[in-house]
Amino acid sequence: MNRDAVTSIAEAIEKMKPQFTSLSDSIWDFAELKFDEKQSSGLLAETLEANGFAVTRGVAGMETAFIGEFGQGQPVIAILGEFDALAGMSQAAGIAEHRPLASGGTGHGCGHNLLGVGSLMAAIALARHLKDNSIAGTVRYYGCPGEEGGSGKTFMVRAGLFDDVDTALTWHPAPFNGVRSTNNLAVLEYFYRFKGVAAHASNAAHLGRSALDAVELMNVGVNFLREHMPQDCRVHYAITDTGGRAANVVQAQAEVVYLIRAPEMPQALDLVKRVDKVARGAAMMTETDVEIVFDTASTNLLPNITLETAMHENMVALGPIAFDEADLDFAKSIQDTFTEEAIKSSIRLYQIKGDVFSNARVDGATPLHLGLREFEGHSHFRAGSTDVGDVSWVTPTAQCWTPTWAIGTNPHTWQVVAQGKSAGAHKAMAHAAKAIATTGLSLMTSPELLAAAKAEWAEKTDGQAYICPIPAEISPAVHSPKVK
Repeated sequence: MNRDAVTSIAEAIEKMKPQFTSLSDSIWDFAELKFDEKQSSGLLAETLEANGFAVTRGVAGMETAFIGEFGQGQPVIAILGEFDALAGMSQAAGIAEHRPLASGGTGHGCGHNLLGVGSLMAAIALARHLKDNSIAGTVRYYGCPGEEGGSGKTFMVRAGLFDDVDTALTWHPAPFNGVRSTNNLAVLEYFYRFKGVAAHASNAAHLGRSALDAVELMNVGVNFLREHMPQDCRVHYAITDTGGRAANVVQAQAEVVYLIRAPEMPQALDLVKRVDKVARGAAMMTETDVEIVFDTASTNLLPNITLETAMHENMVALGPIAFDEADLDFAKSIQDTFTEEAIKSSIRLYQIKGDVFSNARVDGATPLHLGLREFEGHSHFRAGSTDVGDVSWVTPTAQCWTPTWAIGTNPHTWQVVAQGKSAGAHKAMAHAAKAIATTGLSLMTSPELLAAAKAEWAEKTDGQAYICPIPAEISPAVHSPKVK
């Protein structure tokens, strides 16, 4: 990548930062749940239109999904943005204590207010650079709703919206700076709804058929199943309906939700069949009925080392993030809410082993990651799941991470929400935008890089067709928080 081009894009994004900081903070305020992100998606789409993008709303059957496009011809570079919040994550910003703004309220516990806007900055900066320098190609911003338990990107892939895309780029907030190639897990989510017969639990217990007993027996059966499944698979559950609070009534209904994960989607689908058998066995033992209801799913991520290497090289060229003492002080106050083990666990989880700029090991003594993580050039196992995986099976995909959070911060916690409006988080968001935009430009101006990324993708898929994990009859509306 030409250093002048890197500098030009970085300077352009710095100039954009005040406006887009305000945009990110507005989305933090909205804190809208999956598929109900009307204000958030509307604000992002309007910003694209104001910057010369042609926007198509309501794509793939989702009211809050949209695509913004700028330019023409090949290559087509997709930049992915998310903007949904989480239930029960309400938290005041800028303080280092748990203080919900509203009991049971929503909050951006995964930093998607930053994610969506950082990607937006990248798309707009890249589009401007192409126009100013008469470079051919198409930039697309994908407004992806419902990442948190809705698999919005999976619906977009199923609708064919990535079929003509050459590569896709994205990022995610984190406690570290850099590229980390991961093999994560495919995931399927099912509800198991048991129906029994109510009865007085003392004087007519023999007439009752307990749905709650069925749920408990299913959970015991699946716990025994864990010993006999591949070690990289994961199965976990939550009881979502116990059938009531009265102990003297045999529960006539009960429900449990299961997440079933495996390194590859075919393995996950096979494991679901085994879990289903346990559920039906529990129903037989208790003389109840069970309804098995598919909820959502995402495919395992297919890493692309070629793209990830290019993104890492651009992050090296960008240099470190200019955090100041105020950023470090706030991060330290957040870090003080963690145990020493949580901090060490964060470093292990994200495998922050070395630093490109200082060659110093990261030990948590500095509350923010000030350098750049080394890129090993190979992938690591990660037990999480994301609908970015579905995109990666239809086009070469890469993502980076930037330190919007203090080292030790775990996703889906109040500490994430508290840091969502911080000056340090805004700096890290802009840095991610620079990494994505410069990598997009590398792909636009280097046919060799693009061809190499596609060749790696073709080799890894090796004739394996993408298996959409969501049945054709399932509509995104099923996942609306108002429907559930």
